[in-house]
Amino acid sequence: MENCVPGSNTKPKPSSKVVRYISSFMQMEAAGGIVLFFAAVLALVLDNSGMAYLYNDFLTVKLTIITLTKPIILWINDGLMAIFFFLVGLEIKREVLEGELNTASKAVLPVIAAAGGIIGPALFYYFINQGDATAIRGWAIPTATDIAFALGVLSLLGSRIPLALKVFLTALAIIDDLAAIVIIAIFYTAELSWISLSIAAICLIILLFFNRLGVSAFTPYAIVGAILWVCVLKSGVHATLAGVVVALVYPTRSTKNPEYSPSRRLEKVLHPWVAFVVLPLFAFANSGIPFDTITWKMLFSSISLGIAFGLFFGKQLGIYLSTYIVVKLKIARLPDDVTWAKVYGMSLICGVGFTMSLFIGGLAFGEMGLKYNDIVRIGVLMGSFVSGLVGFIFLRLSCRQAKEIPATLQSEN
Repeated sequence: MENCVPGSNTKPKPSSKVVRYISSFMQMEAAGGIVLFFAAVLALVLDNSGMAYLYNDFLTVKLTIITLTKPIILWINDGLMAIFFFLVGLEIKREVLEGELNTASKAVLPVIAAAGGIIGPALFYYFINQGDATAIRGWAIPTATDIAFALGVLSLLGSRIPLALKVFLTALAIIDDLAAIVIIAIFYTAELSWISLSIAAICLIILLFFNRLGVSAFTPYAIVGAILWVCVLKSGVHATLAGVVVALVYPTRSTKNPEYSPSRRLEKVLHPWVAFVVLPLFAFANSGIPFDTITWKMLFSSISLGIAFGLFFGKQLGIYLSTYIVVKLKIARLPDDVTWAKVYGMSLICGVGFTMSLFIGGLAFGEMGLKYNDIVRIGVLMGSFVSGLVGFIFLRLSCRQAKEIPATLQSEN
């Protein structure tokens, strides 16, 4: 009771300090990216230590939930990542209805920049791998941007980065995620089971019926969504897309209280779980590479180079040039306080594909053996690391130079 008395000199318990530090850390903008980074590093360390067998045994142990039996790594990639895509779906819906993509004038710049950021890497990958029918399957791997990592790198620069640039990057990355969803649905779908798809369609009709009735409680959507996920899993379409479908039909506004947004509340609840559990677990499960198995041939294979060059060169050129062209043609304008130097730095950081690139890589080469998985991981880690590092250094230097330029000259530019 003494701790409850105002003005008490009793020192707070160590456990309360730990909780306070953890809470403060989780509220940092860069927290998600930092946790992702350490999860990837931990996987690399474990897979190259005497505990490598424990790491691999953990990923391959089979877990049965109801009637489905899968290795842990597939529960993470197919199950937990469905939650990530559900959150992505909620974010896309919010931005389109009431955010930075709710009007054509707002959407045109990030949409075209995102298109450039997809076309550029795909072209780099294609030219390096043309003629190889197997390698060409990975063309979409370098087209992705990891929004958590990218925003994490930007946030490390603090107030030196204008809010408008972070908003621009967020809108661009959300469109990038939407494009990734479309790519997965069209290009990485196996042989279809029409029975499973038919049951999935019935689930979708039920979800739409819930929406029409104004049902805002999440439990009915979760139950039908789980059945939908199983049907999509069995259909040949990647199961994570079920998360997007549920997100798009989940109500944005409550019929009883128009001021209340069920989807906004759920987005707020899910965000820390996705940022600090789902994505780090995915990174941990998919970043391990035994260095003793890496050969020069793997390191400089057309696949790994195509991914690394696509992420580093393709992303920066695609985003920067498409943005430059659309602004110079007066189709759109740069956000306030955003200079061309900052656009270029952001374009570099968008080359951090990491989570989404690893995910698409698993779809492209997942059934072709560990060798291909390691080659994909090498390319993704190389391209993402160099993009993030060079982008951070470039933005830091450009911010420092901007401080040295008189304010009058900056306004003239």
